[in-house]
Amino acid sequence: TYHEAMERYGSDKPDLRYDLELVNVGAIVAESQFGVFTGALSAGGKVQAIRLPGCGTYSRKQLDELQEVAKIGGAKGMAWMALEADGSVRSPIAKFFSPEQIQALQAALAAAPGDLLVFVADKPGVVAASLDKVRREMGRRLKLADKDEIVFGWVVDFPMFEWNAEAASWDAMHHPFCMVNPADVEKLKRNELEGVRAASYDLIANGYELASGSIRIHDREIQQRIFDRLPYSPEEIQKRFGHMLEAFEYGAPPHGGIAPGIDRIIMILADTDNIRDVIAFPKTQRAEDLMMNAPSSVDEKQLRELGLRLGDNIRPRE
Repeated sequence: TYHEAMERYGSDKPDLRYDLELVNVGAIVAESQFGVFTGALSAGGKVQAIRLPGCGTYSRKQLDELQEVAKIGGAKGMAWMALEADGSVRSPIAKFFSPEQIQALQAALAAAPGDLLVFVADKPGVVAASLDKVRREMGRRLKLADKDEIVFGWVVDFPMFEWNAEAASWDAMHHPFCMVNPADVEKLKRNELEGVRAASYDLIANGYELASGSIRIHDREIQQRIFDRLPYSPEEIQKRFGHMLEAFEYGAPPHGGIAPGIDRIIMILADTDNIRDVIAFPKTQRAEDLMMNAPSSVDEKQLRELGLRLGDNIRPRE
C-alpha cells in the first residue's frame, strides 16, 4: 500500500531491487536526552533511521556529503552513529543515549559492527523525502541494484486527500474524480478526510512510476461530497462540474483505467536514467524543438487569422 511504501522506503515508487528499509525509531528515542529527536516527536513529527551496511568507517567528509544528500529532501540535518568493529559507537550524539537505548536502536535496525546508522527527525513528509534521497544515493554507491533485473510492484490505497498547509484546505492528492475505497465511504461522510483512501493504483519498477490509474466515480452523491470538501464554492462546482453531476443521475456505469508511460518503460529497458535519451525529438532545457525550430515567431498575418495579438511587453523571437 501507499502507507507501507512511504513507511518502509520513504517513496511511493521505491526501487525494490535492494532492501535498505527505513525504520521508525520514535518509541526508542522518545526517552532519550537528545532534544532534536524529542522536539520533533513532541511537535507531531517522527524519527526514522536507515542502516547503511559496511559504511561505519565513513570519514567526516563523507558524512558531510551524505548530509547534503539528506538536505535535498528538506531535512535540516542528519544524525548518525557509526558502529566500530570492537562494538563501540562513534557518534557526536551517543552521549545523549543510554547504553540500553543504543542497544535497542541497533536491534531495531538489525545493525552489526561496521555499519552506519543514519537518522532524520522532522515532519513525516520531510523525513520520508530525505531518507529516500539517502537510500537512493547509497543504493548507487554500494551498487546494490542489479542492472539486469527489473522488479515490478503495485502501489495501492493512495490517500484521497492531502492537506495544503499554505492554503489551509484539503486538496485531492491525484484528482477529485477517483472513486473512494468502498471501506472508507463512511469516513468521507463523517468528514474524516485524513483516513479516506482512493481506488487508485500505480505500477512501479526500479524506482520509477511506469503507469498510473484509478477507478473513477460514477455516483453523484460521492462526487458531490468530494467537491464539497475541496476549496470550491457551490457556484464554481455547478459551473465547472454541473454537467457531470447531472450525467451521473442517469446511471453512469463503473469505469476506470490506467495510463502507462511507454517512454519510461523504454528508458529502463535501454538502461538509461535520462528520459530524453529515448524520446524521438526531445526538447532542450529551454523547451525548444530543434528539429521543428519551435517555438518560432509568427507574422502579423498569421496573428490576424487567429484573432491574436502580442502583449505590449512581448517581443517576437529572433
